[in-house]
Amino acid sequence: MTAEAEERLLAGFEATIARNDRIEPRDWMPDAYRRTLVRQIAQHAHSEIIGMQPEGEWIGRAPSLRRKAILLAKVQDEAGHGLYLYSACETLGVSRAELTGLLLAGRQKYSSIFNYPTLSYADVGTIGWLVDGAAICNQVPLCRTSYGPYGRAMIRICKEESFHQRQGYELLMTMMRGTDAQRAMVQESVDRFWWPSLMMFGPPDAESTNSARSMAWGVKRNSNDELRQRFVDMTVPQADALGVTLPDPDLRWNDERGHHDFGEPDWEELAAVIRGDGPCNAQRMRHRRAAHEDGAWVREAASAFASRSAGAAASHSAEASATLSAEAGAR
Repeated sequence: MTAEAEERLLAGFEATIARNDRIEPRDWMPDAYRRTLVRQIAQHAHSEIIGMQPEGEWIGRAPSLRRKAILLAKVQDEAGHGLYLYSACETLGVSRAELTGLLLAGRQKYSSIFNYPTLSYADVGTIGWLVDGAAICNQVPLCRTSYGPYGRAMIRICKEESFHQRQGYELLMTMMRGTDAQRAMVQESVDRFWWPSLMMFGPPDAESTNSARSMAWGVKRNSNDELRQRFVDMTVPQADALGVTLPDPDLRWNDERGHHDFGEPDWEELAAVIRGDGPCNAQRMRHRRAAHEDGAWVREAASAFASRSAGAAASHSAEASATLSAEAGAR
């Protein structure tokens, strides 16, 4: 391709972004844009799959059949979200098997929040309320992302995440109406998950290496700090209604800004978790690798069935063609 032709394609790409139109899989796009999308969508997909683990540990220990069914349905939804996102990533020319290999090799990441343990049943509700609440703040703007398959996948995902958030809040509200021990369990859970939830949005804007370019391309619509502020403002009145205290002595309403002021998360902790030194990093990846190895026979059987089906279809097509040719000759 000549430099002049590439310049025309780039100008067309930038004009599409400027109009807030969608880039589709067959459209020309810069390699850096493609790489940015693969990194972000793959990390999102990995997060949904790894995110099944913390709550999945409580399916068999949930206190009633109803609560077991609710939690099982939610974990199944997360598997579906991973499927949508891997499928969106495949439109960029990278296979699901390749993405999984990169994750298992430690060359791609998933959300830091899933490297924290679920120590009590209240954590199931807290994850629904805080973690899925943070996910909603982060993901609703992605319904308007500049890449078509990603944005369309996010519409359904966000609807289901909103339901998960309400489920978590309902569980915590039920526990807060219970015994002193149950209320203490909820407060202890919120104390543990509040700061990791704030860190879900990533590092401060000044230290974020990818945000500026992603926003310029319309992949992201809001900065990390904007989304973090939105989450805090949304969550404080919910905490008041729930009757829990958020563990931040600096949290207060600021009339001048029209927003809540809040304390600074421990960014060194976030860096350690991303680096692989979080409380559950090793456990999560060990479980994911074991699941991948245990499922090898399923993938092999599916591939064999697909090959046999393709062969049978080709044979049937050849026989049909031969029959038609013979009938034509007879006429």
